[in-house]
Amino acid sequence: MLKPESRIFVAGHRGLVGSAISRRLRELGHGALLEAGREALDLTDAVAVSDFFEKERPEFVFLAAAKVGGILANSTYPAEFLAQNLRIQDAVITAAMRNGTEKLVFLGSSCIYPRDAVQPITEDQLLAGPLEPTNQWYAIAKIAGIKLVQAYRQQHDFAGIAAMPTNLYGPNDNFDPEGSHVIPGMLRRFHEAKLSGAPSVTVWGSGTPKREFLHVDDLADALVLLMNRYDNSEIINVGTGEDITIAELAQIVAEVTGYAGEIAFDTSKPDGAPRKVLNIDKIRALGWQPKIDFRTGLAETYRWYCDHVD
Repeated sequence: MLKPESRIFVAGHRGLVGSAISRRLRELGHGALLEAGREALDLTDAVAVSDFFEKERPEFVFLAAAKVGGILANSTYPAEFLAQNLRIQDAVITAAMRNGTEKLVFLGSSCIYPRDAVQPITEDQLLAGPLEPTNQWYAIAKIAGIKLVQAYRQQHDFAGIAAMPTNLYGPNDNFDPEGSHVIPGMLRRFHEAKLSGAPSVTVWGSGTPKREFLHVDDLADALVLLMNRYDNSEIINVGTGEDITIAELAQIVAEVTGYAGEIAFDTSKPDGAPRKVLNIDKIRALGWQPKIDFRTGLAETYRWYCDHVD
């Protein structure tokens, strides 16, 4: 159980998820946060990570650091998505186990599930079928992280748990046009199209795939709850249990950004998985549910983009 004085390491504290976890912990009165940026600690360097853990002795760890990106980034840099994530996970999880960390939360991803998983996706569908090819490298790395946490629990009684969040959005996201996920990528392109007066915006794919989106502050709230109340080798989903089509998403983004032009779809580009929505019965049974309305959260994210990135 987290205490106000607990030494908590948030790995990846400057990213989308890590920054939200740090915000939530500070809101709850946790002041002993251990945060080390890339200039101070290279999480792919197992020796450096081991030295950090030996010195700082974190009692609790949120492993939110990862190399992430959308379909374009995954397709362009498959080796980096596989190798870098494997190195980060192995270094942090192993150092935590060896240095007496009381509990660790590992962040996976809904992309670990089969491309043609039965919807909504339950946790027992892991490894039940082939992955979506467009992000298989990242998915395989995350599956390896899950298995490492489970192996250390089985062999060394290490209290590691693995949470599988759905597609995320919110402040501190990556809005780079080459590496972003769907929501930050759309927000940027529709915003720029509004400013330039472009007559249309083109969205990758057919617009028919369905996706689920969770605000990162809701995820942070869920992860703190899991750290305090969940202790099981089985993975656990975190999402909303609701989804929309990419075409519907594009329309909402247009409305939020104030873009009045046409929306076109480039069917020569990949769609990714046809549908991906999580079953969240397990975490709901623990008393958690998302609180942030999607349109409200999207508008807040757009304001953050305008204030910090544009």
